[in-house]
Amino acid sequence: MLLAMLQDRRRPVWPVIVAMIPIVAMGGVLMVSPDEQLMQIAVAYVLLLYVLFAVYVAFAVRQYGRWLRDNYADLEKKEVWLTHVLSLVFMLLFIFYALIDTDTVLLYFLHFIELALFCLLLWRVETLPTLEENSLTTEPSFPSEAGLPEPSPKEKGTSTVDLNQIERLLNEYCVDTQFCLKHDLTLQQLAQKIGTNRSYLSQYFSRQGITYNIYINNLRINHFISRYQEVAAAGQPIIAQQLASESGFRRYSTFSLAFKQRTGQSVTAWMRQLAD
Repeated sequence: MLLAMLQDRRRPVWPVIVAMIPIVAMGGVLMVSPDEQLMQIAVAYVLLLYVLFAVYVAFAVRQYGRWLRDNYADLEKKEVWLTHVLSLVFMLLFIFYALIDTDTVLLYFLHFIELALFCLLLWRVETLPTLEENSLTTEPSFPSEAGLPEPSPKEKGTSTVDLNQIERLLNEYCVDTQFCLKHDLTLQQLAQKIGTNRSYLSQYFSRQGITYNIYINNLRINHFISRYQEVAAAGQPIIAQQLASESGFRRYSTFSLAFKQRTGQSVTAWMRQLAD
């Protein structure tokens, strides 16, 4: 379940099943003929699996986060690192419960904590949105109606990106039309809009030293600043949350974080400075 939540690619679950076979086998033997030495081996094996899985999850979640920032402008409810932290804490509590002698009160407390974490994990799984199926593929598409010409088979393997042309297409089809303000805008949708493909567009952002997420958020913040100045100049009441929503942000908290990363100051401090 945890591996399936990482939607950047489909990860095989057979290694997990194979790793569980020795535990099942040793458990069966211990039920028939208890042995202290075999019990210690089983415990050591469980702890080794926990450490290896924890390391792998940390590495995989980091990769998944990078993939999200490269492909999605709206990351609300798509991040899973908190879910994995909770699940690993749950596993650690289970090992603590199984291997360490404790009194009855502490055992009940551990049961309560485990139950709460488990319920929170299940809720997180149910509320995690399933990303578009076409965004999981690693094969780029090559539409050629509006922008770049369709590459030859040789170019698909070693493509050279015309940065000036892609920049012109982005300004024409994304900035000028305010397409960047669309909620849940993905890299795939933007590539189709400007008539190129995900591979070219990803290379463009990479050579600019930014991610797709940063590019879209910067455009949205620019729009917010422009709209704020227009409303302020007209003497109309200003509602920052409404302007942030109009600028493409679903949640104000996401906008606040992106705004501070872009300008180096909070939205409140920026508005106060502008008013002064």
